[in-house]
Amino acid sequence: MAAMDTLPPDRDLVAIGLLLDPLRRALYGHVAGAEGEVSRNQAAEAVGVQRGLAAFHLDKLVEGGLLEASFRRLGERRGPGAGRPAKLYRRAAGEVAASLPPRTYETAAHLLAETVEQAGADLELQAAARRAGREAGRRLAGEAEGPAPAIGPVLGARGYEPFRDGAGLRLRNCPFASLAGEFPVVVCAMNLALVEGLLEGLGDQAGRAVMDPAPGRCCVAVHDRPRDSKVNQD
Repeated sequence: MAAMDTLPPDRDLVAIGLLLDPLRRALYGHVAGAEGEVSRNQAAEAVGVQRGLAAFHLDKLVEGGLLEASFRRLGERRGPGAGRPAKLYRRAAGEVAASLPPRTYETAAHLLAETVEQAGADLELQAAARRAGREAGRRLAGEAEGPAPAIGPVLGARGYEPFRDGAGLRLRNCPFASLAGEFPVVVCAMNLALVEGLLEGLGDQAGRAVMDPAPGRCCVAVHDRPRDSKVNQD
């Protein structure tokens, strides 16, 4: 994840440094994993601290660009006597990352994605990109720890932030969000292929990857596979 060019070069390092504090890390994790916005009371209760202490650290995370804040009345009552709006927190839409010494891998990724997209008429090149994604997924499955790793923890370790939704998993985060926003056709197809490869590598019953785009989450979802079904192999 990359900061905007107009920001100080050490801004990302400062933001990441905020998470060295265990309490801030716990607060960030709770807010980032929530389905919606989180109030100070909810965050404080979740990590077991007083509201004032939680508010202090939440605002530090806002200052660092890791969270965003807004104000909204939580009850249905409006007008005089309704009370002050509550301060609510959500994970920031921006991205934060740092490397020492500085590297520009994302620039290379953008160039490669743009090359594939500009060659859109070349179906063989697009097919090769999907095959590469699938093979990468199979390799990642082989690196998973444990005798029979489940797809949820494996996806979680890759940054997808899976959560159970009915008969399957949805993915709260897209690890390739900046690329997918600019080159959705290429990147989403490769992403789907990568998850398909993960599932194949984990075994027949791991699940079935499908395209299921929606605002604020990854375009791929994993549906549970009936116990008597088999994965179709290429």
